Amino acid sequence: MIKITLPDGSVKEFEKATTPMDVAKSISEGLARNVISAKFNETIVETTTPLETDGTLTLFTWKDKEGKTAFWHSTSHIVAQAIEELYPGVKLTIGPAIENGFYYDVDLPNGSISEKDFATIEKKALEIARGKHDYKMRAISKADALSFYKEQGNEYKVELIENLEDGTITFCDHDTFTDLCRGGHIPNTGIVKAIKILSVAGAYWRGNENNTQLTRIYGISFPKQKELTEYLALLEEAKKRDHRKLGKELELFTFSQKVGQGLPLWLPKGAALRERLENFLKKAQKKAGYEMVVTPHIGQKELYVTSGHYEKYGEDSFQPIHTPKEGEEFLLKPMNCPHHCEIYNTKPYSYKELPKRFAEFGTVYRYEQSGELHGLTRVRGFTQDDAHIFCTPDQLDAEFKNVIDLSLYVLGSLGFENFTAQVSVRDLDNPEKYIGSVENWEKAEQAIINAAKEKGLNFIVEPGEAAFYGPKLDFMVKDALGRQWQLGTIQVDYNLPERFDLSYKGSDNELHRPVMIHRAPFGSMERFIALLLEHTGGNFPLWLTPEQAIILPVSEKHEKYAEKVLKSLENNEIRALVDSRNETVGKKIREAEMAKIPFMLIVGENDEADNTISVRRHGGEDLGAISIATFTDLVNTEINSTLKTF
Repeated sequence: MIKITLPDGSVKEFEKATTPMDVAKSISEGLARNVISAKFNETIVETTTPLETDGTLTLFTWKDKEGKTAFWHSTSHIVAQAIEELYPGVKLTIGPAIENGFYYDVDLPNGSISEKDFATIEKKALEIARGKHDYKMRAISKADALSFYKEQGNEYKVELIENLEDGTITFCDHDTFTDLCRGGHIPNTGIVKAIKILSVAGAYWRGNENNTQLTRIYGISFPKQKELTEYLALLEEAKKRDHRKLGKELELFTFSQKVGQGLPLWLPKGAALRERLENFLKKAQKKAGYEMVVTPHIGQKELYVTSGHYEKYGEDSFQPIHTPKEGEEFLLKPMNCPHHCEIYNTKPYSYKELPKRFAEFGTVYRYEQSGELHGLTRVRGFTQDDAHIFCTPDQLDAEFKNVIDLSLYVLGSLGFENFTAQVSVRDLDNPEKYIGSVENWEKAEQAIINAAKEKGLNFIVEPGEAAFYGPKLDFMVKDALGRQWQLGTIQVDYNLPERFDLSYKGSDNELHRPVMIHRAPFGSMERFIALLLEHTGGNFPLWLTPEQAIILPVSEKHEKYAEKVLKSLENNEIRALVDSRNETVGKKIREAEMAKIPFMLIVGENDEADNTISVRRHGGEDLGAISIATFTDLVNTEINSTLKTF
C-alpha cells in the first residue's frame, strides 16, 4: 500500500500503481469527471500515471491554471496532427502552452499558412478531437528516438533529442500521432470541444536569428463552445481598448523610427497626464515623509559592478559609453537604486535620523530585444516612480506597512480595486541566481510575509519570482477585461547596503547596517499609463483626464459667452476648452465623444440669457441646463468620490 496526502492534509491509503484518476474516483464521481491533470510530489503527471510511492497529490480541473496548461498543451498536439495531415512534408518542432492558449512552431518546406487556412485547420483538429483518443506516454531509448525522427527527416527533433539523456526521453501517442514530449496531458482528445487558430507569425528556431525561420501557429481551445465565444468577444473588446490605438486617437504619445524603437515620445496631452500622475504621487509622498532627489541618466560602469546590476543586465543592456579618457566607461542607468545608495553615503547618519526616504521619477534604460517591444508596456527607456527607504531593522515592519498603505491608495484612486498580492521569494533549487547571504534572505522574506498578513492582504507566495537582490511584494491587478497585470512593487533588500557599505550609528555608538526598501507604486509611468488606458478604455477618472469639459457654442454669436464660461471654469480649476470651429453642434458632439471628453457644455441663446450651460455627459446622458456653480459642484463631488485623501 502507499499513502497519498491530499491538499487538505488528509492521508488516504491505496494500492501501489493507483492512478490520480483512481484517487479522484475514490473522492467523488463528479470530481473524476472534471479532473484533467495532476501533480504528484511537485511533478506534473498524467491522470493515468501509476503512483508507486508515498506522496502528495494535487488534482486539477479546467478552473485551475495547471489544468488549463495541460488542456492547451494537449490541444497543441491535436493541432500539430491536423497540420501534419493537411501539409505533407511539414516538420514539427515544439508546441508549448502559453498564458492564453498555445503555439506550435513548424517548418513548412512546401507551402505556407495564412489566415485563410485557419478554418480548415480548426475543422480538421476538431474532427481529431471528437475521436476521443487517449493520450498515452511511453519511455523510449535515445537511439530509438533518434532513429524515429531521422527516418522522418526532422532535424529539429533530432537536435532536441541529442541534448537529452538516455532514460529521460518520452513520447506521447494519440490516434495516429506521435510527438516527443515530457508529459502533462488531459485524459483524451474528446474533452476539447472548441478550437480557434488565432494568428501566425515568424519565429526563429530556438530564438536564434541565425537559425531557420519557422511558422508559429497560435491557438486557443476550450471545453465548451460558449467559453470560446465569450473569449473571442473579450478579444474584440481588448482590440478596442488597445493602448496603442487609444494613445494615438487621444493624442497622448507616439514613436519615431528616427528616435529609435522602444523610446516613446510624449505629446502635450500625454505629458500633462503624466505630470498629473506625478503630482498626485508627490503630494502623497510628501505627507508620508519622502524627500525628492534627482540623479543623472548615466553612471560609471563601476557603480553598476558594485551594485550587481552589471552582472545581471550588462550583456543584455545598452553597451558602455566610452569617453575621450582612456579606459573610462559609463552606462545608461538601468536602475535608480545604486545612485540613491550613493546619495545616502554623502553623510553619516545616526539611528535618530532614520528612516531616510529618497524618491525620484527617474528614467532608466534597458535594451529589450526588438521582437519583445510592445507599445508602452515593453520599452527601452521608461520612468520609474522610484523610492528607496533606508531604515533600521526595528523600523522595517512599520515602514513596509506604510508603503503598502501608499500602494493601496494609488490603486484605489485609479480604479484598480480587484487585485491579489504576490510575495515573490527565492528559488531554493537555484541559489546561484541571487546575491547575499541565506540569513538575510530569510529575514527579508519573513518580513514581507508578516506585513502582508498583518495588513490583511489576500496574498500568495511565488517561489522563484524574487529580484536577484531581494524578495518582493507585487500587486497583481485584474483589469476591466479580467486580465491580470503586475502593478506596483515593494522589495526588501539587505544586499545593496552591504555592497555599498552603508551604515548608521546606533544607540550603542557602534556602526550598523541599514535595511533598504525599494518601492514603486506605479512601477513605470509608461506601463502604468498603458494599463490604465486599457482598463478604462480611455475614460480616465475625472481628476486625471486631459480635458474635463468642452464648451460647444451653438453659433458664432455665442462664442463670447463660451469664453466667459471657460474663464469661470478655469478659475475653479476645471480643465476645459472651447470648440469654436465652424461645424454643426452634432458633429462637435460626435468628435468630443470620440475624444472621450467627460462633459460637453452646449451654450446657446437661452443659456446666455439665463447664465446657464446645457450639460451632456460622455455616453449621452443629458443633465439639462444648470448654472456654472452647480456644474462646478458636480465635478468636484465626482473627483472627491474617487480621489481619496491620503
